[in-house]
Amino acid sequence: MKKVLTIAGSDCSGGAGIQADLKTMMAHGVYGMSVITALTAQNTTGVYGVLDAGGDFVGKQMDCVFTDIFPDSIKIGMVSNSDTIKVIAGKLKEYGGRNIVIDPVMVSTSGCALMSPEAMDALIGILLPMGDVITPNIPEAQKLCGFSIKSRDDMTRAAQVIGSNIAGSVLIKGGHLTETADDLLYTQGEIRWFKGERVATENTHGTGCTLSSAIASNLALGYSLADSVARAKDYITGALRDGMNIGQGNGPLNHGWNR
Repeated sequence: MKKVLTIAGSDCSGGAGIQADLKTMMAHGVYGMSVITALTAQNTTGVYGVLDAGGDFVGKQMDCVFTDIFPDSIKIGMVSNSDTIKVIAGKLKEYGGRNIVIDPVMVSTSGCALMSPEAMDALIGILLPMGDVITPNIPEAQKLCGFSIKSRDDMTRAAQVIGSNIAGSVLIKGGHLTETADDLLYTQGEIRWFKGERVATENTHGTGCTLSSAIASNLALGYSLADSVARAKDYITGALRDGMNIGQGNGPLNHGWNR
């Protein structure tokens, strides 16, 4: 059994965060574990409160996981303060974490800010350089590159700028573009596009969490990064196309559509 660890916040409504991650891991046939960085009070209509777990307790959770059930891959999502980011980076170095997928969660699908400016600086300067792949969406990529992204050419330029600051790969998700839903994978100067089907639905709560967890699951299963991205995109397209419709806002995906 391959093992995957998610280091992220909790979504009490079950559509994003560690809940989405663990559902995605189960759907991929891997053993999921979670280190909770924060509790959130949220649902499909927005985020109404965030309670940090604190760096010390996050570190203790990581110790428990890595000293007992060492993960084959790691997904990192919401980390809302700089102290926690420093602890996570230190533990990853201490234990030699591998196949690290970082989803730089800065805003929720509904547009709510999930990270302070200080934490964002720590994320960019300390944690992102440790990722084997980072998976920003368009709004997040704009914050990382410093300019507006409105086309495929803009995505390419943004990937080059972001990629120049990290050793790993950059996957910019194109779901926020108006004409396509194509994603761009940038690895050490090489660019690869992944065609994406634009599914007509407003129920997209937790898509970023789900995609990054699917990539981490496939990496744990031994697939290459490019194949992991392709398989993850197929999975999330199916979850969106399933058409599940619950909640009064941006509803969640059906993570179990393929089981």
